[in-house]
Amino acid sequence: MRKEFEEIDQLIKETLTKEEAKFYDALDEQNVFQMIGGVFGGKNKWIIIIMNIVVFIAFGFFIYCVVQFLNTETTNELIKWSVGGVICLLMISMIKIFIWMQMDKNSIIRELKRLELQILTLSKLSE
Repeated sequence: MRKEFEEIDQLIKETLTKEEAKFYDALDEQNVFQMIGGVFGGKNKWIIIIMNIVVFIAFGFFIYCVVQFLNTETTNELIKWSVGGVICLLMISMIKIFIWMQMDKNSIIRELKRLELQILTLSKLSE
């Protein structure tokens, strides 16, 4: 199956101009670090930067809550600091899930562009 994809890719590259082939190569699969970099390169990079700042602040407050939780002896204070820590962890988790969803969205868009290019190439071949 992988060989068939390589043959199709080679056929597409042969029919494309150099500029189109360069664009097609840029649409190749990315590793995790490239996908993370892609999130910071889009139109919404400002909100991703703000979200990461909020994650660092929430993590700092989580550490503060853990220290206060370990230093207190009354039950009410234990409950308050543990709830604060749980809220911080939930906040961090939600922001990270949003960022991973953006990475997945970028991956899907890249694959759609590859499909569009393949359809365009195959329509040129059939002419």
